[in-house]
Amino acid sequence: MNRLAVIAKLRPDVEARVEELISQGPPFDPSGLGFERHSVYLTGDHALFVFEGGRLDTLMRSVIKDPSTVGAFRQWEELIESTPRVAREAYHWERESA
Repeated sequence: MNRLAVIAKLRPDVEARVEELISQGPPFDPSGLGFERHSVYLTGDHALFVFEGGRLDTLMRSVIKDPSTVGAFRQWEELIESTPRVAREAYHWERESA
C-alpha cells in the first residue's frame, strides 16, 4: 500500500466553499480508478488530501490528465493560494491484525 498527501494552502475566508466542494465527494471515481482509500483533512488555512493505493504515481497522473476532471479542479483554483505540494509518506505505523 502506498500513501501520498497533497497539501494546498487555502485563501482566506474560503473554508465554507471548500467544505461544500468536499461534501460533493471527489470529482473522479476513486474505486473505479484503483484507489484503496481517500480522505481530506482541513485546518482552516490548509486542505490535506490523502490518497492510498498501489501504483499511486500512475493513478494520480490518470486523475490529473482526465478531461472529465479538469473542470472540477478549476473550481479549486480560486480557493488555493499557490500550487499544491505533494508529500510522500516518511513513516507509518499500523497495528498488526490478530
